[in-house]
Amino acid sequence: MARLPRAALTTAVAVVLSIVLVPPPAHATPPNIPSYSTAVSRLNALTVAAESHQSSYNRDLFPHWITITGTCNAREQVLKRDGTNVVVDASCYPTSGSWYSPYDGLTRTSPSQIDIDHMVPLAEAWRSGAWAWSTAQRQTYANDLGGPELWAVTSTVNQSKGDKDPAAWKPPRAAFHCTYARAWIQVKWYYGLSVDSAEKSALSSMLGTC
Repeated sequence: MARLPRAALTTAVAVVLSIVLVPPPAHATPPNIPSYSTAVSRLNALTVAAESHQSSYNRDLFPHWITITGTCNAREQVLKRDGTNVVVDASCYPTSGSWYSPYDGLTRTSPSQIDIDHMVPLAEAWRSGAWAWSTAQRQTYANDLGGPELWAVTSTVNQSKGDKDPAAWKPPRAAFHCTYARAWIQVKWYYGLSVDSAEKSALSSMLGTC
């Protein structure tokens, strides 16, 4: 049996190693998701209190999808940020692209099948302290691109979540529970929102998967 020249053998080994060792492409995620240790610390720093003011909640109290830049509103900015090969028209509406939904692990190629989820839902924020905010503060919250508050996910999983906290709903993709808990905690901590006892317990359990 003929032997491969040393140079050819080295090249072949390098190719095999590259196939084995190169990780799959990473999917875009919102910024400023804290580490596990930071998330634990911030969870313990949150005020534990019962939710309140549920009856006075109205989604219109949180002006959302405001214009961010040019013709792009906050929703469209997230679609551009978190999608792959996204092309938009003059109105900033995506004409092509694909979106990976980390909550359920599905990929969609139509923006009509993608919702922009508020990690901590607007109604949950209201019940946890946002009822006392000014309209300007609620607008900032509802359009926050600087933290892990806005996520591009499938419409079906977003509708399943509704305004539930982690004690009542968790992403069906268990591998995402660690990231989900860290992002949820960051939003609550950054905005000084409270958690109720069941919510805190659920978040602690989810951090246990990290």
